[in-house]
Amino acid sequence: MVKEGRVNVCQIGHKFIGKAHNYAYTNVGMFFDLKLRPVKKVLCGLGEDLPKVAEQWGWEEYSADWREVVERPDIDVVDICAPSVLHREIAVTAAKAGKHVFCEKPLAMNLEEAREMVTVVESIGVVNTVGFNYRKVPAIALAKQLIEEGAVGRIYHFRGIYSQDWLVDPGFPLAWRLRKKDAGAGASWDLGAHVVDLARYLVGEITEVVGSQTTFIKQRPVARIEDGLTAIPGDAIGEVDVDDASSFLARFENGAMGLFEVTRYGTGHRNQNRIEIYGSEGSLIWEGFPRMNDLLFYSRKDSSHVQGFRTIQVGEAIHPYVGAYYPAGHIIGFGETFVNEVLDFLNAIAEGKQASPNFHDGLRCQEILVAVDLSVQERRWVKVDELR
Repeated sequence: MVKEGRVNVCQIGHKFIGKAHNYAYTNVGMFFDLKLRPVKKVLCGLGEDLPKVAEQWGWEEYSADWREVVERPDIDVVDICAPSVLHREIAVTAAKAGKHVFCEKPLAMNLEEAREMVTVVESIGVVNTVGFNYRKVPAIALAKQLIEEGAVGRIYHFRGIYSQDWLVDPGFPLAWRLRKKDAGAGASWDLGAHVVDLARYLVGEITEVVGSQTTFIKQRPVARIEDGLTAIPGDAIGEVDVDDASSFLARFENGAMGLFEVTRYGTGHRNQNRIEIYGSEGSLIWEGFPRMNDLLFYSRKDSSHVQGFRTIQVGEAIHPYVGAYYPAGHIIGFGETFVNEVLDFLNAIAEGKQASPNFHDGLRCQEILVAVDLSVQERRWVKVDELR
C-alpha cells in the first residue's frame, strides 16, 4: 500500500536496461517535483556481482528470490528488467499481489502471454506501463504535439529505421538475445517494438503488414559467460534461431503507408533510431542518436523563399520535459528518457489513473510484430485483425 508520499520499489534485473531504470529512480526526484517519491527498496538479480551492484547503486536490500520479494507487503512497485522469457510470470505474480508494474519491452514471449498480462492488470486495477522510452524523448513529444496541432496535416508516409551493428562480428557469441526460447524473436521484436510503438503513437493504428526477415550468420560460438549485452565465447557452436534483420510494409487505419526496417547488422550504427513523417502540410524527421534532441520540421505554410527543413533544438523550457533539467541548450541524453518514463509512471500512480504507454499498448505492438512474422512465414499480406 502506498503511504506517506512514497513508493517502495523492487527492481528485477541489474544489467544493461536495469542500469537505465536504476538511473531513473535515482535521479527523477532531483529534477522533478514528485507527488510520490521512489524508495529503492530491493534489487533482485542473479550473479555474484549483485551485492556489489546493490550497494553501489544505493538499494537498501538485494535478493536472488524475486518471488519472495514481490509478495512482501512493503513493496508497492515491481519493475521488470529481466529477459523477456520472465516477463509474464513476474508481471502476473506482481499484479495479483497488488503491485503496480513497470515492464520492459517486448511485453511477452507471445500473444497468449501478452493477453493474459493485460487481462490480469486491468481486472485487478494496478497501474502498469511498458518500456517504450522513446516516447519520452522531448523531440518525439514535440513531434506528437505538432501533429496534433495540425502542422503536418494529413499524414501520408511513415518511415522508421532502427540500426545497430553489434552482430557484424561473426565471432560474437550466441547470447540469450539470439535464442528464441529466451528472447521470443530477434531484431524484429527487440528493435522493431520501438519503431512500431512510435508509429502507433505518432500516426495511428496499423491494419495490415507484409514483411521479410533473415538471419545472416546462422551459427555462432555458444556464450561461456554473459553479462548484459556483452558475452565471452566458449568452444561449442550453436544455432541462431531468431532473425538478424527485418523489414516490412504497413498500411495504417488512416490511409497512410509505412516502411519499417530494423537490423543488428547496420555497420557503423551503434544505435540509430530514425523516423520520418510526411504529410499534406509538412514533414518531420527525427534522426535519433547521436542527435536525439533535434527535430527537423518542414512547413508548406512558410513563404517559398525560406521554405526548407529547419532544425529545432528541443532544449527550451517550453518543450516537453525539458524545463525541469538544465538551462536552454544544455541537452539531455539516453538516461533521461528513462527518468521521464519513471516520472509519468509515478504520477499515474499518485493520480490514480492509467499510465501511457501501458500493457494494452504493449499488446497492440506485439500483435503487429506477430503479424509480420506470420507474413514472412506465409509470404502474404496479413491483416492485424486476423490475430485478435
